[in-house]
Amino acid sequence: QVQLVESGGGLVQAGGSLRLSCAASGNTFSRYAMGWFRQAPGKEREFVAAINWSGGSTYTDSVKGRFTISRDHAKNTAYLQMNSLKPEDTAVYYCAIDVVVVPTTTPRYWGKGTQVTVSS
Repeated sequence: QVQLVESGGGLVQAGGSLRLSCAASGNTFSRYAMGWFRQAPGKEREFVAAINWSGGSTYTDSVKGRFTISRDHAKNTAYLQMNSLKPEDTAVYYCAIDVVVVPTTTPRYWGKGTQVTVSS
């Protein structure tokens, strides 16, 4: 079993920042990619960002230049630094891992999510 635990969500004013963390534990396989997805009320879940084992990253267009994904192999943890937050970033943010994490596929392992609310 793989466990993913997100933290760092909360309420922030527009223009503010938050840093999300995702800690992986259990039977994590080697060389896995980590990613962040989000789901806003009434909308489908969407890809936000992903980072592969070697550190290569990809982002959805709406967060480029504002969000930064990183990971710490020693801690089995991924981070999502979110700056210049906008009300439209409000969503539940989910961490996910798999061998490959890309916008067009559904990772096998998911966390339970953390709420991010951006007030205008």
